[in-house]
Amino acid sequence: MDSYDVIIIGSGAGGGTLAHRLAPSGKRILLLERGDWLAREPRNWSDQAVFADNRYISPDTWIGGDGKEFQPQVHYFVGGATKLYGAALYRFRPEDFGQLRHHGGISPAWPISYDQMEPYYAQAEQLYGVHGARGEDPTEGPSSAPYPFPALSHEPRIQQLSDDLERIGLHPFHAPCGVLLNEADMPYSRCVRCGTCDGFPCLVHAKSDAEVMAVRPALEHANVTLLTNARAVKLETDAGGRQVTRVVAMHGDQREEYSADIVAVSCGAANTAALLLASAGDKHPRGLANGSDQVGRNYMFHNSQAVLALSEEPNPTVFQKTLGLNDFYFGTNGFEFPMGNIQMVGKSTAEMYRGEKPLETALAPQRTLRNIAQHAVDFWLSTEDLPSSDNRVTLDDEGRIHLAYTPANEEARDRLYHQLKSMLGDLGMHPHHLVPRHAYLKTAIPVAGVAHQAGTCRFGDDPDSSALDPNCRAHEVDNLYVVDTSFFPSISAVNPALTAMANALRVGDHLLERMGVAAATQVAAG
Repeated sequence: MDSYDVIIIGSGAGGGTLAHRLAPSGKRILLLERGDWLAREPRNWSDQAVFADNRYISPDTWIGGDGKEFQPQVHYFVGGATKLYGAALYRFRPEDFGQLRHHGGISPAWPISYDQMEPYYAQAEQLYGVHGARGEDPTEGPSSAPYPFPALSHEPRIQQLSDDLERIGLHPFHAPCGVLLNEADMPYSRCVRCGTCDGFPCLVHAKSDAEVMAVRPALEHANVTLLTNARAVKLETDAGGRQVTRVVAMHGDQREEYSADIVAVSCGAANTAALLLASAGDKHPRGLANGSDQVGRNYMFHNSQAVLALSEEPNPTVFQKTLGLNDFYFGTNGFEFPMGNIQMVGKSTAEMYRGEKPLETALAPQRTLRNIAQHAVDFWLSTEDLPSSDNRVTLDDEGRIHLAYTPANEEARDRLYHQLKSMLGDLGMHPHHLVPRHAYLKTAIPVAGVAHQAGTCRFGDDPDSSALDPNCRAHEVDNLYVVDTSFFPSISAVNPALTAMANALRVGDHLLERMGVAAATQVAAG
């Protein structure tokens, strides 16, 4: 059995970032990834391959609360879900770290504050090369550093939209985005500002995903080993149940075992919970680190709506995801509860419509769909999901994942939709032509869209109501940590990736201190 100082299970926003933080320490680190490197191929940029053929979606099947199987929209690759994300790298608002009263219930407070996370937000923005502009968003929190790169410019139709929003008294801002773009020197820019970014893999490695920005640099250190196609299936402990002594993985068709002083799990909220539940033993009969019965509970994944509005004039925008709006994040006149975030989503195409809604578009002429796409302005509306102990991941006797989920906070979601709809006439769009796109969701089961999943191993001060302590260490297992979005007690209304990255850096510093190498690593990493 091979032994390491640290084993990290999963190489996405959490695991990949943690590997990057620990790499300069000299400690032996094993990074286990159940997927492979995502192939660089022309189909990376194919609407048909990505949205209609689901080329990069895992063939996994989970079982919903109704007992029916569905295919979750999960991606298992080096870099995890970030390989196909839209690279929208938002900070949570300071208020998101405290208790918030919503129309649908209470969003609980975190055991750490925005001020404690803020230095790591700044570091994560540096690591992932975020473009943005401070001071435009009235809801943003204080920052210890400017964005490392200037905001992405709006293309003419989006600039017009921004101007129109300002004209009616709102505060649009340049959305924080992680792409390797140099608009001042495009001949030397890795990013070419194409239309195949949001929801696509990047063929030229110009998206700030965890593979490109974290895992590859980590692998330059001889002490870091990456093992692909290696799916962790069980964590075994010592006789007292206080130490993980063995990580059991299927490496291809071979069962292999590894040990480490520290084990960090970052499989995604559903799969992390599933791994811990599958690791039940004499000392942890309900699942590893599950004495609180919180593992698998409080699953959240955002009340998101991808919608398109039909512009009265053509929208030739190529890279559309440059604008955000948070004026309604905490409510509006007549509705005192939080509503959420409005941002742009990647520019839609006729091929996407066929992939996302195959039955509805089967008889539509291609010319009609192309005409819609030419006039479409695409929005992503995100309202905070609220945790519920009944929304949970469980395993059956065969080890299959069951995901029971009932939507929450739907009134706020609907209010945000109607708020956008009410403004369209002032924004050069048809107010009656705001229609759902259901981006990325080919299935009719909404819970299949798991890109923003979170919450199944919440952290907190109380071992009776949380699975992890404030350092994301399992209350009951001294050397077990969780560094993906599973630790979230609440999910806010903005994209979770940057918070997962920042937290991985925070936990990384804790682990460096625990291993006695913090000072040396900080110098080496700086």
